[in-house]
Amino acid sequence: MEETMEERVEEQVEEKIEEKPNVGIEDIPGVGAATAEKLIAGGYDTVLSIAVSSPGEMTEAAGVTETVARKMIQFARESMNMGFESGQDVMKRREQVKKLSTGSEAFNTMLGGGVETGCVTECYGEFGSGKTQVAHLLAVNIQKEDPNAVAVYIDTENTFRPERIRELSDGAGLDADQVLGNIKVARAYNSDHQMLLSEKVEDLIKKQGLNVKVVIVDSLTAHFRAEFIGRGTLAERQQKLNRHMHTLMKVASTYNVAVYVTNQVMAKPDTFFGDPTASIGGHIVGHNSTFRIYLRKGRKGSRVAKLVDSPNLPEGEVNFMVTAAGLQDL
Repeated sequence: MEETMEERVEEQVEEKIEEKPNVGIEDIPGVGAATAEKLIAGGYDTVLSIAVSSPGEMTEAAGVTETVARKMIQFARESMNMGFESGQDVMKRREQVKKLSTGSEAFNTMLGGGVETGCVTECYGEFGSGKTQVAHLLAVNIQKEDPNAVAVYIDTENTFRPERIRELSDGAGLDADQVLGNIKVARAYNSDHQMLLSEKVEDLIKKQGLNVKVVIVDSLTAHFRAEFIGRGTLAERQQKLNRHMHTLMKVASTYNVAVYVTNQVMAKPDTFFGDPTASIGGHIVGHNSTFRIYLRKGRKGSRVAKLVDSPNLPEGEVNFMVTAAGLQDL
């Protein structure tokens, strides 16, 4: 009886896992030149990208059966030695994490030094609370330390203003034209377009070789909120939003990039005590965000930033003013 393709792949996997060579994509059993071309076109151009993918993603990208996809992923994971590591190894990797300045010393201190790279930071609040101002500031401030640093700005609500970038650049003593040249802006017109743009960030880093330091999505949930109306579409919306957040998380962790997303809010009518404001996206956004910041308006035109969630920092609150030159501590 002839061997099936799945059986042949399984035998090749077992043989090659024993050798554990430094493999490329075409060394993976079941991947020939044509399949490799499909994978690269789909963004899976490294063994690591295959190792961290799902069988469904592999099936769609390479056009193979689910069984072959599982074997490909299994081999990729074995060759990458993906398993447990010591806390010391994690600590060593954490040394590569950078902190991006918000321009406010108090705000930076609350965040443990600034907005952290390698993770997703969510900032939510009502209109006029300063979410977009912080986004513009991050795009400018990354160029203080590194003039070649690039910010990627995915604009879903037509809030990006080059005039504001010029003001902030002048306040920081930077060349406004150079700063604007290092900000890559894309307007997203619907949720699918927004998700596609987030996937294209990898191309900017890998294919164009840009030194991307921060990815900004302003705002994260505007299109999802507009397109999925009613409780009957809630599950589909949340699944789609979850996929989008995972793409952003992957970019953040793989390339040590800071991802800053702004989020809209809603009022909870069943809240009788305390602030009734809640962010859109529910637990999906909350669980996928490493740091969560709640911005609100304070007295006499000031703004209040509250650190709501963090894996290693205590909750805290700071006050600041939004000025033409940036954020000013009170």
